[in-house]
Amino acid sequence: MINRLYYFLFLLVSIPEGYAQSPGYPLIITVAKDGSGDALTIQAAIDQTKAFPDQRITIVIKPGIYEEKVHVPSWNNQLTLQGEDPATTIIRWGDHFSSINRGRNSTFFTATLWVEGDDFRAENLTIENTAGPVGQALALGVVAERAVFVNCRLLGHQDTLYAAGAQARQFFYQCYIEGTTDFIFGEATALFEQCTIHSKANSFITAASTPQGRPFGFVFRYCTLTAAPGVNEVYLGRPWRDFAKTAFLFCDMGPHILPAGWDNWSSPSREKTTVYAEYGNTGPGAAQANRVAWSHQLRKKEARRYLAEQILSPFMLPVMRTP
Repeated sequence: MINRLYYFLFLLVSIPEGYAQSPGYPLIITVAKDGSGDALTIQAAIDQTKAFPDQRITIVIKPGIYEEKVHVPSWNNQLTLQGEDPATTIIRWGDHFSSINRGRNSTFFTATLWVEGDDFRAENLTIENTAGPVGQALALGVVAERAVFVNCRLLGHQDTLYAAGAQARQFFYQCYIEGTTDFIFGEATALFEQCTIHSKANSFITAASTPQGRPFGFVFRYCTLTAAPGVNEVYLGRPWRDFAKTAFLFCDMGPHILPAGWDNWSSPSREKTTVYAEYGNTGPGAAQANRVAWSHQLRKKEARRYLAEQILSPFMLPVMRTP
């Protein structure tokens, strides 16, 4: 299983072999707050990188607290942000819905790190929204295709992680993700493998908005679900849109997970269109006896579909209409 995962890490964000000649632009840029690197801020380093590079560019981030709002544009694809240790390499900012004041869609402008460039990779980083429990406040928004996050901490409260992009596939490996309400939400196909999912309030973990026809939405495999002291009424998810798909397989669920497991977001009609699935989970929160009747306890044969190479495989694009 582990070999297969590393194969997928390589497949999703591969690093090409070096060319015979130098590409003519730096492939490694160092960020250091003490001035010993090539840039003082992460955004300044991103702004230095070549648009649409032929080879992967790695931004090495030295330990420090980087208080900045970071944007990876679509033209900065094949980009890696590489820290040394998530405990010491921290990106943080404190925007929230009310402070942005950009109307009903203000949530999506709050992210500390916003990623649009395909084939993005982040390693050994903490990405934090410091706004506190004041409403929607993203730590990470990622709309990139084939994005990979390894050993990262995503810290926030409501809406910590927006895993977005109707055509996007994303992989979170050995990450720590915490929050309060709907703190993992969006329309991407995203695999969470060996992650810790930590609830800080009695609320909902996921709010998927999977597009109709997608075989998978959010899939959690071999994850550990934990909670802060006093938190004891948490749902696995509720559907942000009609065709939400979320699955938990081989996860360890703490006692904070409610027996019902899932909520319909005050929309009984969505019980017919959502796919909420479980298989092989353990722990006091994994008991199946009182799960909502419209959730799915997978059979062994059905669970075999939930492998990395299936979840993250390419899918058909929707038909494009013309006038």
